[in-house]
Amino acid sequence: MSFVAPELLEPVKAFSTALGIGLLIGMERERRPDSAAGLRTFSLVAMLGCLFALLSERTGGAWLLAVGLLVIAAAMIASNFSAQQEEQYRGFTSEAAIIITYGLGAAVWFGYSTLAVMLAITTTILLYFKAELRQFSERTTPKDINSILQFAVLSLVILPILPSQDFGPYNAINPRQVWYMVVLISGLALAGYLALRIVGARHGAALLGIFGGLASSTATTMMFSRHARDHAHLVRMSAIVILIANIMVMIRIGIVAGIVAPTLILPVATVFACGIVPGLALTLYSWRTLVAAGDLPMPEVKNPTELKTAISFGLLYAIVLLASAWLQDIAGNSGVFIVAMVSGLTDADASVLSSLRMFNLQKLGGDGAVIAVTLALMANLVFKIGLVLSIGGTNLARHALPGLLAIGGGMATGLLLV
Repeated sequence: MSFVAPELLEPVKAFSTALGIGLLIGMERERRPDSAAGLRTFSLVAMLGCLFALLSERTGGAWLLAVGLLVIAAAMIASNFSAQQEEQYRGFTSEAAIIITYGLGAAVWFGYSTLAVMLAITTTILLYFKAELRQFSERTTPKDINSILQFAVLSLVILPILPSQDFGPYNAINPRQVWYMVVLISGLALAGYLALRIVGARHGAALLGIFGGLASSTATTMMFSRHARDHAHLVRMSAIVILIANIMVMIRIGIVAGIVAPTLILPVATVFACGIVPGLALTLYSWRTLVAAGDLPMPEVKNPTELKTAISFGLLYAIVLLASAWLQDIAGNSGVFIVAMVSGLTDADASVLSSLRMFNLQKLGGDGAVIAVTLALMANLVFKIGLVLSIGGTNLARHALPGLLAIGGGMATGLLLV
């Protein structure tokens, strides 16, 4: 039984949501002694936005919303002028938050409650992590900014203008789909690269392995193989970083497979889990036997979103697509498996994505796609084992190889289960 009249139920829900938004943002501002407004002000502004939206809808005067915004702006100008007179200028953050809160209150009335709540949470996060964002900005290098801007170009400028049509032999090349894969892989690599830049080396091997695996497991393996060769006392730690980075490759590829081919997520996850579990078990065992870590180096990861890198990956992906389609036509699934192993040696991403693309086009069955994905990762693992042996030497191999071989053996076992 409702205690609110039916005709008031929706308005009460809208104003309650607006009030909650104001309280959420206002609570964060209340804890700031230099804030221009606090809990009550933000709550009132949110409800004011909802009220003016109601009046503008009922009277047909959209100008009422603008009037409300002008009233709030005039009040903020007067408040800031008074603060300047007292030489207590507070900046413009709270004022901007007030304007956003007014707009969110109006959005709630117009039926965008979910979006308004999401934006309110995002606003509160931005306000709360002021110090952390400032530190991140101070630590950001020109290379980091270039990476972010170049990713914006890849995803927001180039991707939308590419045609979404199949071209070439076997209709294997779809420019937008190819570039979408470039954006997907570049985005994951950028996330790992920035995370690696943020955490630095001081937070230990686990985070270096995780973010190094997201950014570039090959670069991480190569870097720590060299470090183990040059610093004998850090061989165990280098082995742990290498193992974690190669475990993260399976997690990253699993995420990609779930996005690109959701129907394959169960068999792919089964195969990868069979590789992750023994690899993780040996990593934890090595961790327990570790005595001291010392200083760890940062993996030397190139800009993951550089246009040259993106174009190179796109071309490689397109070539693998064409080769897979051609060999599949003349040799069946065996041709696809050969391409997966050869291309997977140096770049598992392109090989995996091409196999998933052929599955989506129904040119490769589900079992064949899972086998091709696994072969690409196992070939890539063989390449990294070669890096460990040739660069790190027998001392590193003695600690890293059991885990790497366990990962490969686990994936091979997983293939028998799917």
